[in-house]
Amino acid sequence: MQTVSRIRLLASIAAGAVLPLAFAPFGQFWVAPLSYGILLYLWGGASPRGAFALGFAYGVAGFLAGTYWTYISVHDFGEAPMALAIALAGGLVVVLALFVALAGWAAARWFRTTGPVAWFGVLPALFVLTEWLRGWIFTGFGWLSAGYSQTDSWLMALAPIFGLNGMSWAVMLSAGALVALVVGTSRMRVRALVALTVLWGAAWAVSDMRWTAPTGRVISVALVQGAVPQDLKWRPEQLRPTIELYRRLTLETGQSELIVWPEAAIPALHEQVSGELDLIGGEVEQLGAAVMFGILRRDPATDTFQNTLMTLTDPPSVYVKRHLVPFGEYFPVPGFVRNWMRLMSLPYVDAEPGDARQPPIELIGEKIAVTICYEDVFGAEQLHYLPEATLLVNVSNDAWFGDSIAPHQHLQIARLRAAEAGRYLLRSTNTGITALIDPRGLVADRLPQFEPGVLADAVQPFTGATPYARWGNYPVVLGAILTLFAIWFRVIRKSAEP
Repeated sequence: MQTVSRIRLLASIAAGAVLPLAFAPFGQFWVAPLSYGILLYLWGGASPRGAFALGFAYGVAGFLAGTYWTYISVHDFGEAPMALAIALAGGLVVVLALFVALAGWAAARWFRTTGPVAWFGVLPALFVLTEWLRGWIFTGFGWLSAGYSQTDSWLMALAPIFGLNGMSWAVMLSAGALVALVVGTSRMRVRALVALTVLWGAAWAVSDMRWTAPTGRVISVALVQGAVPQDLKWRPEQLRPTIELYRRLTLETGQSELIVWPEAAIPALHEQVSGELDLIGGEVEQLGAAVMFGILRRDPATDTFQNTLMTLTDPPSVYVKRHLVPFGEYFPVPGFVRNWMRLMSLPYVDAEPGDARQPPIELIGEKIAVTICYEDVFGAEQLHYLPEATLLVNVSNDAWFGDSIAPHQHLQIARLRAAEAGRYLLRSTNTGITALIDPRGLVADRLPQFEPGVLADAVQPFTGATPYARWGNYPVVLGAILTLFAIWFRVIRKSAEP
């Protein structure tokens, strides 16, 4: 059986290791098609086993360099033992790398991995399908999907049309074209150049198209960033100072109509501080403002806790986080492991998720689509809000990531959600990056990290539906499947010819 040479394996590792440079905070979007192009070239002529090994090596290097911050979350702030933190962070990297390996294995097993059919058809389609699978199977983890690397390139114009997966396909087609330019025949190089020109030119041509329209109303908003360090936040003595901090910052917002606090802004269950919050609500009402704030509450039906976003109104509107974080908000482990976690004083109790199709929150005359924390990674799960919702709000506590690259990557993800929906997104986080994102996915304004403050600005509600909001991932997924079927059918027919 064919084995992979050490040089090809090292090249695959190197190409994967530089991939995170294409994403925030580095922003070198051109690295993505170059890095993926090297992977496509290395896959050429490999056996199924060899293609799997090359893809796995590439994925481990890329995800290790790009998601190392999971160790910080689990060990530094989750206070898990080092061995457990390494196991969880390393296990995540391995699982994510398996999706890249699967694409290479499938190409070598059932199709071909070299030539224009592979570079422009098989490999991009398979990669997009496995990346789409990675975004939802086993609860999903779409972090570092190829499309996110292009938030500052012309390909961002494809977000409202084809969404994240469509952008990923464009990246992989660009990678295939680069391979053809380097190792293809003269005719193939011309075709590759034409393909690149058409692809990127088309993206540039549609960049000025607007799929949604402002309602004509202008709303003053204020995003509050308390910047309470994660290692201090949940100390009992910190509760009252935190409440007073958010009260003071809120009253300093002036004439803002909508004020948003971050995820779990107040470190207590809602029932424990409802009196203090009602007092703040009365003061805010006198200002003519409305407040949305993140807080935990005890679910009366199950006696477990829920991660919520509430409004300081009477009665309050409540959104309950529906897509929970594995090993953060729920623990997919057997009972004996939970018993060990209890003995080790580690979190072991599952949160209760909210309904999958909660309606928008109606506030200040608008319908607001809400996500909490990394729920904004799951773009398709937010489409039920549209086109009814006119604004998007995401609250998060990125203090769990420390001073790493993760908050910047998370902001990049939120930018794509705004562009897919064609609406303003208000993003309030505990320690940053708090930002206002416009309907094209551009950051209109932001606060510096780790500093308390208020981001006050004005936004316009938007109406209408982008093509992606109407059709979701179906066109891209179906297109990739049909591409592979057409190629497979062609191969079958050719093999049957005398």
